[in-house]
Amino acid sequence: MEKRLGGKLEKIPQKIRNLDAVFKPSSIAVIGASREPNKIGHVIVKNFIDGGFGGKVYPINPNAEEILGLKAYKSVLEIKEKVDSAVIAIPAAAVAGALEECGKKGIKGVVLISGGFSEVGNHKGEKKLAEIANRYGMALIGPNCMGVITPASRVDSVFLPIYKLGRPRVGPISFISQSGAVGGCIVDLASRAGIGMNKFVSYGNAAVVDECDLLEYLATDKGTQIIVVYLEGVKDGRRLLEVARRITRKKPVVVIKAGKSAAGAEAAKSHTGSLAGSSEAYRAAFKQSGMIEAQTLEQLFDFAKIFDQVLPCGNRIGIITNGGGMGVLATDSIEDEGLQLSKFSEETVAQLKASLPPYANARNPLDIIGDADSHRYEIAINALMKDESVDVILLIILFQTAAIDSSVVNIAIRASDLQKKPIIAVCTGGEYTEMHKRILESYGIPTYASPSSAMRSISRFIKYAEHYSKYNEMKCPVPIKTQK
Repeated sequence: MEKRLGGKLEKIPQKIRNLDAVFKPSSIAVIGASREPNKIGHVIVKNFIDGGFGGKVYPINPNAEEILGLKAYKSVLEIKEKVDSAVIAIPAAAVAGALEECGKKGIKGVVLISGGFSEVGNHKGEKKLAEIANRYGMALIGPNCMGVITPASRVDSVFLPIYKLGRPRVGPISFISQSGAVGGCIVDLASRAGIGMNKFVSYGNAAVVDECDLLEYLATDKGTQIIVVYLEGVKDGRRLLEVARRITRKKPVVVIKAGKSAAGAEAAKSHTGSLAGSSEAYRAAFKQSGMIEAQTLEQLFDFAKIFDQVLPCGNRIGIITNGGGMGVLATDSIEDEGLQLSKFSEETVAQLKASLPPYANARNPLDIIGDADSHRYEIAINALMKDESVDVILLIILFQTAAIDSSVVNIAIRASDLQKKPIIAVCTGGEYTEMHKRILESYGIPTYASPSSAMRSISRFIKYAEHYSKYNEMKCPVPIKTQK
């Protein structure tokens, strides 16, 4: 199997090719499957069953004949049928033997949940696992990881119960996390917000498959349009820079680097056995390669979801609001982020004056006043969609006002579906507002709680569009979902 890189054909390493067995297996063995509900091995088997996995699941437990209605086996070598992938959740001392059996069985992909290796100083034990996996050409995720999720194929080896950790719908974002805990939080948030995910992987100590291998795999994965990465440390910084530089020419990569402080670096070392490195060096590398760096988990989430929209053609922002003060805050944030407040065309101003009440001010920010209903929003959105001086529409909706109802959501979604310009929403409020935010998010309209968080994300969005335009023929607007 080969891929074309910069005009050259290069062979894809076997461990990267075999990641298909991890993310898209037709059969899977769970080594360490248990009859006890509080055991990790029980939860993993149950998640495959309850999640609707369409392939075969083989519980492996030498002391059980049946687990959750499925026949149990003493070893993977007892299974007569072909097995694509395995999840291992057993004590560290027994892992090498189980991994050797996986290799003999011809299993191509393994997710190793078990800890007790380099994160606790057991480098020799981890090196042995890498030797076994490499000898058989297996794609080994872990050890000391939380698992993988592929919503489209119902693959779910994450050891947290479905009723505790929400599972996201199918979408364009793939998430790579060195930390299982951080990854789990993002998955849960994505599920609650209705934001789709294509693949999730917690890769832990990266004994065999590391962040660069995963980036290489997702670079050519058709379902992945946006890549999000949580890093604590990197094995090969030069390779990361090279891989990321190539990927960002076609797909955005959003990254957060943990372990920046001295104490944080030490914590990262004990968490995944990772060497954290210089935060300044990472920051320079991210900028040079075109990656979008987030400073907090909130930003990581905020930056990723904005790429559901078409890429903008410039940095001129048009604001629509039913609350004047929010428009002022948004204008301040535009200046803070080095963006431009659009100046509406004469045609737009004339149209707005003719269509809106006389007490509405037909300039940017466009305050359609607190008594605005959905129809007034529709007039304003249509006018700004036609105005060539507006590159991005910031739509501020205060759902607390008496005249606003759920129909404004339909108007925003219809405009967004045209894919003519990016539409970004700001909705601030309580449960009624949150309900509508989730609906907007589920239809691909990124929605923020404040103008400042929205504008921070828009600025990164525009910077990526500028980066993308350097390497591609930019026919504005550019839908991320149709990029190849």
